[in-house]
Amino acid sequence: MRPLFKTLLALGLSASFATADLQPDAAAQATLTPDIVLQNLQDGNARYMKGELSDPNLLDRIKKAQEGQFPQAYILSCVDSRVPTEQVFDMRLGDVFVGRVAGNIENGDQLGSMEYASAVAGVKLVVVMGHESCGAVKSACADVKLGNVSELLQKIRPAVRSIDGYADKTADDKEFVKSVVKANVLKTVNDIRERSEVLADLETAGKIKIVGAYYSLQDGSVKFL
Repeated sequence: MRPLFKTLLALGLSASFATADLQPDAAAQATLTPDIVLQNLQDGNARYMKGELSDPNLLDRIKKAQEGQFPQAYILSCVDSRVPTEQVFDMRLGDVFVGRVAGNIENGDQLGSMEYASAVAGVKLVVVMGHESCGAVKSACADVKLGNVSELLQKIRPAVRSIDGYADKTADDKEFVKSVVKANVLKTVNDIRERSEVLADLETAGKIKIVGAYYSLQDGSVKFL
């Protein structure tokens, strides 16, 4: 074992995730817990908010990636171009799985991807991240009808209807939209547990956690729900 790796483990840190120049490996992944990964994401978001992103040493990581992948987390986020998922948490090549779909909703393909990431690839945390001023949520609030978009929006409508007085509110109401975004995140978290026995069992066993989060377009902060 390399001296640097021994030193970092002695400090209670994961070697491959402690510095940007080290590619994640199996030994480092094995030291992680759901709470450690959650803290890693929070720390990464703090760096992002300060504009202090880590040096990724991208070319070295591309070469190392041929040996396999041992990421920390699976992040389900919206497709919104203003939400750069990996950067939001200062994560680099090999650090996280990212699934993206408008309105950060779960479907069978996303659930299967999460199950693979958790049960096979060893991630410790599943994050569902909604964001401020989500266009999909606004469209769901307005009950927009448009091709295949309509089917997607109907999966968000239960979150709309969960807000008191929703029938008298509009997509122009920022606080209403914010409430729906958060409700939709929490609904998705619960749906994941209900629809995936694999993930629910892993969480019950303490091997993973499934959590929700809200991203602010104003300051780049992520608040875990």
